[in-house]
Amino acid sequence: MTNHQPQVLNHPAGLFVMFFTEMWERFSYYGMRALLVIFLISSLNDGGWAWDTERAMSLYGTYTFCVYLTPLIGGILADKILGYRKAVIIGAFIMALGHAAMAVETELFLYIGLICLVIGNGFFKPNMTSMIGHMYHDTPEKKDGAYSIFYMGVNAGAFLGIMLCGYLGENVSWGLGFGLAGIFMFFGLLQFYFTQNIFGDIGLAPAKNQVSRVENIPAKIVFDRLVVVFIISVFTIFFWAAFEQAGGSMTIFAEKFTQRILTGSAGATFKVIDAIITIVPLAIISYVLYLLIKQTGKKYTLGNGILSLSFVIIWGIVLWKINRDFSTIETEVPATWFGILNSLFIIALAPAFSKWWESKYNLPASMKFGLGLILLGLGFGFLAYGALPITSTESIVKVSMIWLILAYLFHTLGELCLSPVGLSYVSKLVPAQWIGVTFGAFYFFIAMGNKMAGMFGGQIEKITAEYSLTTFFLILTAIPILLGVIISAMHPLIKKLMHGVE
Repeated sequence: MTNHQPQVLNHPAGLFVMFFTEMWERFSYYGMRALLVIFLISSLNDGGWAWDTERAMSLYGTYTFCVYLTPLIGGILADKILGYRKAVIIGAFIMALGHAAMAVETELFLYIGLICLVIGNGFFKPNMTSMIGHMYHDTPEKKDGAYSIFYMGVNAGAFLGIMLCGYLGENVSWGLGFGLAGIFMFFGLLQFYFTQNIFGDIGLAPAKNQVSRVENIPAKIVFDRLVVVFIISVFTIFFWAAFEQAGGSMTIFAEKFTQRILTGSAGATFKVIDAIITIVPLAIISYVLYLLIKQTGKKYTLGNGILSLSFVIIWGIVLWKINRDFSTIETEVPATWFGILNSLFIIALAPAFSKWWESKYNLPASMKFGLGLILLGLGFGFLAYGALPITSTESIVKVSMIWLILAYLFHTLGELCLSPVGLSYVSKLVPAQWIGVTFGAFYFFIAMGNKMAGMFGGQIEKITAEYSLTTFFLILTAIPILLGVIISAMHPLIKKLMHGVE
C-alpha cells in the first residue's frame, strides 16, 4: 500500500502535506477558540457582548463537545461512502464558511458560524489521522514518531492562530481576529486539494481504494484490543476535561488575576522575548516548508505556491505586529497570549518526544498515559499555589505570570505523553477497515471531556466565592494525579490485552 513518496526528515512527504493542512485548520480553530470566551465576557464598551462567565463557558463547552462529537459521523461517512480525502476537502470548505460567518459579529451569525465549524470538523478531523494510519500501515514502528511530527504541525497552527487572531481580536477588531482564522482555513483547503495526488491511492473513495485491506484477526484478540481502546478513551475524558480549561478558566485567570501590565525594562524585555518566540518557531516551520518544496516543488507547483503565499502573508502580519509592539511605551500582555505557550512548548519539545518514543527507552502505553495525567495535575498545582493571595472573584490582587507559564509547561509535557500517543495506539489496536469509525468514537470521548471542561470551568466564580480560587485549581490537581497513578498500575492488564502491540 506504499506509494513511494519522496522522503522529508525520514518520513513520506505526504505526512508534511497533511502537517501543513492540519496546521492551518488548527490555526483557525485555536485562533477562534482563544477569542470566543474573552469576546463574549468583555464589556460592551470593549466591543464584547458582556455575557456572564457561566453562560460563556456553557456555550464554549457545548461547542467543543460538538466539535469532537461529529467526527464519529464523519468517520463512518468517510469509511463507507466518501473516502478520507473527499471528506477532508468537504470539511475544510464548510469550516471556512463558518469562520467567515463569525466575522460578522452578530448573535445569529455566531451560531451559524459555530454550527458550520462543528459540521465541517466532523468531516475533517478523524480522516486526517486515519490517512496517517494507512500511510504507515507497513511501517507501524514509525507511527509514534509520525504522529508526534504531525502533532507538531497541529500546534504550530495553534501557536500562530492564538498569537495572531488573539492579538488582532484584542487590539484591533474582534471581527478581524475571527475573519483571519477563516482566511487561513481556506489556504489549507486549497493546499491540500492541489497536492492530494502525492498520497497515491491512500484516502480515495472506498470503491476505488487500493490500500484498505481486511485484517483477519481472531475475535478474542480484536475484543481485547478494543477493551484497551475503551480504557484509554475513558481516561482521555478526564485529561481533556482538565486540559481544556486553557480555553476557559485559565484564560479568565490570565485576564482577571494575572499581572499583565509591564513597564520599563520589564516591558522591553518582554517585547524582545515575545519577538524571539514568535520568529524562531515560524522560522523552523518555514524550514520544514522549504524541505517539502525541495522534494515536491516541481510536481506540485500550485499547491506549494499557495502554501508559500500563506507563509508570506503570515510573515508580513508577524513583522507588522512586532513593529507595532516596539512602537508603544507601555506593554500589556494580551490575556490570549498565554495560550501560545502550550503550542510553543510543543514545537520545541515534540521532536525530542518523537525520538524518545522511537528509542529503547520507550514507555508502554499505560505508563505514557499515567505520566501525562500526573504532569497535567502538577501543572494545576502551580496555579493552586499561585492563586493563594486571591480571596474572592472581586479580588484586585494580580499574581505573577510565572504560575501560568509553569502550568502551561507541565500541561504540554503531559499532552505530549498522552495525546499523540493515544492517536497512535488507536490506529495500532484496531483492524484497518475500522480505523475511521474508531477514530470517530475516540473523538466522542474527547467530546465528553470538552463538555465537562465547560461545565466545571463555568463554576470557577461559584467555587471561588464559596471556598477559594486555590480550591478550584486543587480539584484539577488531585483528580488527574490520582487517575495517572491508577492507569499506571493497570500496566500488566493492559499489556496482556494488547496481545503484542507495542
